[in-house]
Amino acid sequence: MAAAAALLGRAAGLGLGLGLGLVAVAGGRRLLRCGTGAGLRERGTGTLLGGAVVYRAGGAAERCLSRGTSSIQRPKRPLTAYFRFVMDNRSAFREKNPEVSNTELVKKLAGAWKELPASQKQVYEEARKTDWKRYGEQMAAYKAQLTPAQAAALKEERRKQLARRRSIRAKRELNLLGKPKRARSGFNIFLSENFQETEGNSPVAKLKKLFDTWKKMSASQKQPYLQLAEDDKVRYENEMKSWEAKMIELGREDLVRSKKQRLKKKPAETAKQAGTAKASSGRGKKAKLKKSEE
Repeated sequence: MAAAAALLGRAAGLGLGLGLGLVAVAGGRRLLRCGTGAGLRERGTGTLLGGAVVYRAGGAAERCLSRGTSSIQRPKRPLTAYFRFVMDNRSAFREKNPEVSNTELVKKLAGAWKELPASQKQVYEEARKTDWKRYGEQMAAYKAQLTPAQAAALKEERRKQLARRRSIRAKRELNLLGKPKRARSGFNIFLSENFQETEGNSPVAKLKKLFDTWKKMSASQKQPYLQLAEDDKVRYENEMKSWEAKMIELGREDLVRSKKQRLKKKPAETAKQAGTAKASSGRGKKAKLKKSEE
């Protein structure tokens, strides 16, 4: 498992865009297990990588890695009114629509919830409020028995959760605004072209094999992929210029220049101001010298 995690990390660094918190499915099972039982966490989102499923650990899966903050089990957050409706009606909808996919089933449930009369929605909302009140009392008791170190760990976990949510919202907004996709690396292009036909019992095994193959390739063999990567970089830069100009027109300069870029710009401006001040000081000294000579 450690080797698989290390490989995923290296692949992300090479431009795969896999990111952290990924859980690969190997031979029909996930590599990350939560708790002491044999069961696997069902939460988390799946994405396709060359036809292989790679899961990003959800909040519950990540929390399982940071448990142990208390001997008392942490209270579970109550379900929203909508999810209560889904839990109550999913089985019935599945019986009526056995042929539809899970995605389509969720769409049908969402549509049914949207059309549900306000009086019926209120029943689920009242149940949520009741559970929320109980949850508040349970959380207060849970926090009261924590040590200072455990309380600090809980606070840090909450901070990370909020940061992840802000990041997800920001990415969704950028997608809606049509921000260009980042340029791919040479290895990323090599991977996407060869992943499907590569032999391996799992996505991680395929990834490792391709990574080893890439390392052994000569410079001339890598050159076509590196050239494609350079072309993609030019594409990205051109598309970004157009997109940034559009964002400026929309009054969204905050999406154009990152904080890092602004910090890089400041030293240049400071140097320019220092140069102007130096030149002005030099002119002043020359004027004084000329006056004393007269």
